[in-house]
Amino acid sequence: MLVMATFAAWLAIIIPGQMSNLLGAILTFYLVATGWLIVRRKQRTVGRAEKFALAASLCICVGLSGLSIAAAAGAVPGVKGQLLFATYMVTAIAAVAAIGDARLVLQGGIEGPARVARHLWRMLTALFLSFGSGFGNGLARLLPGPFHIPPMFLAPMLLPLGLLIFWMIRVRLTGWAKQVRLASD
Repeated sequence: MLVMATFAAWLAIIIPGQMSNLLGAILTFYLVATGWLIVRRKQRTVGRAEKFALAASLCICVGLSGLSIAAAAGAVPGVKGQLLFATYMVTAIAAVAAIGDARLVLQGGIEGPARVARHLWRMLTALFLSFGSGFGNGLARLLPGPFHIPPMFLAPMLLPLGLLIFWMIRVRLTGWAKQVRLASD
């Protein structure tokens, strides 16, 4: 997914008028990198990478907030309807991620189910964004005018969203971590 996000950012740069896709690619890269980082680092520790991720998430929030405000004001041509809603949604995801990074750095790290939940929501949200871009934007451009964005193309986006909901309930609400710990003892 890191390679995919890198190529998406590169394509957004070389194809004119794709600033929203560039910010989405950067957000996807950031979510995957920080999701991977939380499981690679020891529990209850924070390093330079997490502090850098906090700074990066704040920068992403500033960029997306600016794009959202400009789009709401009508200053960004072609951003209306579903695309405007998607811009707001991606901005909200970036804000939640920034808040999570700030909490992580201020707490000095996390452990247990909170750590697994952070990994899951970041990875599956990045997958959700990728599916949204691929099915709602990329594939739809290949179809003729009246079939530009049929609702059935948005259905695959529900798969990572459903997985996210399932795993967050399982990890956070069912005592899953205690069961795993008892089974390993």
